[in-house]
Amino acid sequence: MFGDPLLLIAVSLAGAAVMLVLAGLHARSRGHSLDHRLEQFARSESAPEEVTAGPHLLARQLDRAVRGRPFAEAIRMSLARADIRLTVGEFLFLRGLVTLLAFVIGFLLGRGITQPLLGLFTGLVFAVSGWLAPHYYVLWRGRHRLQRFVNQLGDTIGLMANSLRAGYSLLQTMDLVARESAPPMSEEFRRVVREVGLGVPLQDALDHLLERIPSEDLDLLVTAIAINHEVGGNLAQILEIIGETIRERVRIKGEIRVLTAQQSLSGYIISLLPVGLAILIFLLNPSYLLSLLRWPWICMPIGAVICMVLGFVVMRRIVAIEV
Repeated sequence: MFGDPLLLIAVSLAGAAVMLVLAGLHARSRGHSLDHRLEQFARSESAPEEVTAGPHLLARQLDRAVRGRPFAEAIRMSLARADIRLTVGEFLFLRGLVTLLAFVIGFLLGRGITQPLLGLFTGLVFAVSGWLAPHYYVLWRGRHRLQRFVNQLGDTIGLMANSLRAGYSLLQTMDLVARESAPPMSEEFRRVVREVGLGVPLQDALDHLLERIPSEDLDLLVTAIAINHEVGGNLAQILEIIGETIRERVRIKGEIRVLTAQQSLSGYIISLLPVGLAILIFLLNPSYLLSLLRWPWICMPIGAVICMVLGFVVMRRIVAIEV
């Protein structure tokens, strides 16, 4: 089975990629929470820094290499919005391992079916998918977390207004939200309270919150607090009005999602139907479908995939109604 040198190399790369992914995940599981990172600032300067070898060390070196680059800042912000506790170097390291593993799997599948050239092409397709999959997963998780935050924001502002009427200060009110609310609201306000406790001005901490949660509704809250800090006024009454506005916007967005649910579902069905049909044909008659994977007939499935992606994007843009 392993007489072919290319096959032996591919299997070796697959094994190495799996081991590195597991080692990287094990290194991340050893206590890199926010509390653990804050404790590092409280250590004595005379204490020697722990030197960790292996994948974690490579990830730290990669993080130092890309530090300050625009794309690294974009990745860092995406990870923060998705609440994924990874550095940029660690994310790129794991992303590269996933890409390598996907290439090896695609090469083995393609080579096992017909010939080496098709195996290389299949491996490249799998590698591109493996490189893009973590990026889109982070974006999806960030959007999902943002939606949950916005859905909680109206009730949270009502809680803040009632707390201010009860005599709490603004910082005590935020601490109450951090203790009583559900994630992700509690997690974000807990970060704000911790930043203020570490000496960051309140307005700067709120600006950091707005960077992690890019929401127009949250921008109303932060702007109202900033104006109240400058000119004074009844902040509880202002927050009550803002909370009512946000709840109404959330209600209207929910009605729009209900009205456009059929069109959104149609987009998914139409896009996935050719894929399901291709899998069914492959299971019934593999040689019939594999004849399309030879030159020049392979241009047909490539063009079909491109048209499917474009059609799905267009349908998603049509049903995306801004409020």
